Amino acid sequence: MKKWWVTFCVMFLLLFTACSERSQVMDGDGMIQTFQYTQISQDVAKEMMEKDDGHVIVDVRREDEYAEGHIPGAILIPNESIDVDPPEELPDPNQIILVYCRSGRRSKEASQKLADMGYSNVYEFGGIIDWTGDIEINNNNETENGGEEMGAAKLLYQGHASMRITTTEGKVIYVDPFAGEGYDVPADLILMTHGHYDHTQTDTITTKNPDCETISWEEALSGGQHQSFDLGYVKVEAVEAGYNKNHDAKQCVGFILTFSNGVTLYLSGDTSTTPQMQELAQRNLDYAFFCCDGVYNMDVQEAIECAKTVGAKHNIPYHMIPADKTNCFDQAVAESFDVPGRIILKPGEELVLE
Repeated sequence: MKKWWVTFCVMFLLLFTACSERSQVMDGDGMIQTFQYTQISQDVAKEMMEKDDGHVIVDVRREDEYAEGHIPGAILIPNESIDVDPPEELPDPNQIILVYCRSGRRSKEASQKLADMGYSNVYEFGGIIDWTGDIEINNNNETENGGEEMGAAKLLYQGHASMRITTTEGKVIYVDPFAGEGYDVPADLILMTHGHYDHTQTDTITTKNPDCETISWEEALSGGQHQSFDLGYVKVEAVEAGYNKNHDAKQCVGFILTFSNGVTLYLSGDTSTTPQMQELAQRNLDYAFFCCDGVYNMDVQEAIECAKTVGAKHNIPYHMIPADKTNCFDQAVAESFDVPGRIILKPGEELVLE
């Protein structure tokens, strides 16, 4: 009886394990196979494209992005459409599949999903924004209402709490100017979360366009209320910040930026946990930056809890150490910010907000 029971348990565990891994498939001999995608450089991808081996190039961006420009010969299978069933466009699970998107994020997601379905030769090679080969452009890349579909804003992280954002309309937004380089592009909007010197060095911005606007904590808290500003190319909402001995909540704000393509970006500003963070969870934010220096503001552990509360799709640590123009990034702190959807940005690196 005991031997029969042990045999039953072993068979049950084997069956459960085989069913729980989506990337495991049964081959013709009844053996379980597990597949993973392979990440390659774009130079290697070009070499593979030159071979006559029946490969297929898959663009996993949206249809409008594909129309604006794609790698010649690529077929469109949007990442959002890759779900449980294998795509009809990919009938051969052993075919060589070369996958790309705009920046490399969606292509990794799509490649993993394809591998989970049992595709055995999936190669991911990043984003078209880095592609140096030929680009094919469709002639019908206009939306139904006659205008061109919006792309994505680009964020240059300059270090500390400083960043420069270029919208799809070409508008340039500087946030908390202080650290790093890249202040030579004329400003259309300057945002400042509070009055400390490491967030207010507007003189570092070389040029301001004639209609450049400045929204500081003073305008953002006009009348004692958190204000919103719809500028057409971006909507700026002031939200709570501060709540520690170094930052008065009545003189500090964070910002939520909503771009014309609907993507949202939360900037915590200098703060500890705020009551409003519970409400932000309902916004389904796309990107969120959290300060975590642990000296003048919350530390990494508290920032982790805040990130979990807000629940943005992508979370980025910033303002990791006290103000220092010559040392405005800490890799160890960034890596300890262990949350879902973490992105580590070093000064000088760009993030495509898509």
